[in-house]
This record gives sequence, structure tokens and C-alpha cells, in this order.
Amino acid sequence: MSAYDCDVLVVGGGIVGLSTAYALTRAAPGTRVTVLEKEPGPARHQTGRNSGVVHSGIYYRPGSLKARYAVRGADEMIKFCAEYGIAHAVTGKLIVATARAELPRLHALVQRGRHNGIPVRELGAAQIAEYEPEVRGLAAIHVGTTGICDYTAVAHRLAEASGAEIRYGAEAVRIDRRPALGVAVRTASGDVVRGRVLVNCAGLHCDGIARMTGDEPNMRIVPFRGEYYELARPELVRGLVYPVPDPAFPFLGVHLTRGIDGGVHVGPNAVPALAREGYHRGVLRPRELAATLAWPGFWRMARRHWRYGAGELRRSMSKEAFTTAVRRLLPAVAPADLLPAAAGVRAQAVLRDGTLVDDFLIQEGARAVHVLNAPSPAATASLPIGREVASRALTALARA
Repeated sequence: MSAYDCDVLVVGGGIVGLSTAYALTRAAPGTRVTVLEKEPGPARHQTGRNSGVVHSGIYYRPGSLKARYAVRGADEMIKFCAEYGIAHAVTGKLIVATARAELPRLHALVQRGRHNGIPVRELGAAQIAEYEPEVRGLAAIHVGTTGICDYTAVAHRLAEASGAEIRYGAEAVRIDRRPALGVAVRTASGDVVRGRVLVNCAGLHCDGIARMTGDEPNMRIVPFRGEYYELARPELVRGLVYPVPDPAFPFLGVHLTRGIDGGVHVGPNAVPALAREGYHRGVLRPRELAATLAWPGFWRMARRHWRYGAGELRRSMSKEAFTTAVRRLLPAVAPADLLPAAAGVRAQAVLRDGTLVDDFLIQEGARAVHVLNAPSPAATASLPIGREVASRALTALARA
């Protein structure tokens, strides 16, 4: 540790890791930051494989990190895109109740949105057509601050603007953390990178990086594959249309999203993946699957939510079942309108007792900061998340 390559060593070149690097160099000019990313470029996983929505923050519990950072982050993300000429639009979205049992939850969302400082408009059944002529429901709310953007372009711009050294193709395979000295990371190529403080933004692999550092995170990532279709008739949807989510789950349900390219994504359906990067059904990594099955929280989660999981699995295996779910919102859709699209994988933290972690989770160790749960809306909230992580890293650096 006699010669440091950097002050802060960030593992993970997704939007959260790059936002952290960007925040570090702005909060403390002169701080040397190195980012290690195992892929040949940024944003190859959760950042580049989502629907591109800039979330308003209406869903999240008041006072939670998700609520605070999503509301703030949405405004900052739109301004960031405008400043750097990145494709974006503020489209608004509809959240639609299609059954009477959903009406109390829809009303609760109105109250939550207003508590979080988000302007919402309540709509009756006839008013839905003002925004979406082909969508049907009993009632809806319109959230005007929701938008869309190109998060991959955002990640590239953050990498450039951060001034950090970005090392692509640098997978961390071993970490030697010595509290009195610093952190050394060996990459798959055999290089060793030394830093005073480590920041773990490894997404799908964040629990493994934490344990490699010597910190027990008391959670494990359970990967859920998000399966999407592309709408062959994009003219059926003008903007963004969501169902009323079930508050027992951190998933928002099958929704329709007009992207920045004009196409309409339908999904995601969420099913457990057989690998951390299991973007296709046939991808199986036995060691990763065995690690998931060995975590007691996985089985407790499965026992608690098996009915919900069975429904997701049925829609995964049956296009007809998936179409039926979409028709609740968009009756005109037919199976032939749904064309297979690229899938994503959500890095969902699960506690030992089976609890699905519902908020962003950031933990600290000696000379280390670990981001352990940052699925949606982390892309929306990435700029404030990056500042929070950077602040903790700088505090650790000052103690070093």
C-alpha cells in the first residue's frame, strides 16, 4: 500500500458508480478516482437494460431514500440531459385502476404523491381518453413530472465529465482491505489497483464484492429477469401507462412505456433468473444458482410470495397469459402485437428473513462504502445517490 493508484476506487461502471465518481470530483476537486468496470463499456447491465423512465417518485414511502432521491433526481436528470444534449422528454404518465379493489390503492397513491410534493390529477373513467384513447379503466391519476431519457447516454456523459480514470475490462476478482492502510483490488487480468477507500457499486454482484472486501452485508442479491415485449402497433399508446402496483412487492407490474426512440415497451414480467446476468431463459450458472438457493432468505421469500411468483411464471411461459394482463389496460392489444424484446435483470436484495428490501440500501465498512440495493428508480435517482455515496466516501477518506 506504499503507493496508491487513487484516493477512491469505485467498483462498477453503471450509472450509480459513474454518478459517484462525478460527485466525488465535484465535491472535492483533486480527488483521484478510478472506476473498475468488468465490461468493455459502461451501462451494460441494469442501467442499459431498463425502460428508460425518469420516475416521478410517487410510489415510494414518504421519507424513504427512494422518495427523497427520486423526486430530487427526476428534476436533476431532466436538467442534466438538457445541459448535455441527451435525448429526453417529460411525457407524464397514467396510473390506471382496472378493478374496484384497486381504487383504495389508487387513492393512497394520490395522497402519497402529494405528500412527496408531486402534482397529480385525478381522472374518472371518461377522462382517461384525454391522455390515452385506447386505454380503459375505472379511474386513473396523471403524473405530469414523469419522463423518459437515454440512460446509456447519461452514463457515457457522466464517465467523460467525471474526470475519473475509467478502466473497462477490469473485473475485480480479489480484494485485500487493510483498515490501517487501504484497499487493493486484483483484476482478472492480474493488475492490482490500490486505493485509500473502496466504493462498491457492483449492482448484480454487490453482495459478492462486499464479502470479498471482508464485510458481511446480511443480504443477498436475488436476480429477477424482467421480460419485455415491443408493441408492433406503437400508435396504440401515446405515452406511459402503468397499473396500480401492489404495495407488498417492489415491482410495478406490467406497464406500457413509449421510449425515447418512439417504440413502446410492454413489461416487464419478473421471474427469478438462473444467473446474475441471466438475460435469457437458457442462461444457467450453477455456482450462482447454488449461492441463491443456499441463502435462507430466498426460501422464506418464496414461501411468502409463491402465489405472486406463480402468476409471473405463468405469464413468462404463456404469451396468451401475458397478453391477458396487458389487455386489462389496453383492450385492443392482440398476441401478434407483442414482439419479443431484450430482457433486463433486477438486482433485488433479500434479507435473511425473506424480506425484499424496498429502499435503497447503503452500508459502510472500514475504508469501504457498499451500495447494496439500487434497483429502480436508481437510474432516476442516480445523481443524488452519487452525492450521498461520495459524501460517505470522502468522510472515510478524511479518517484514513
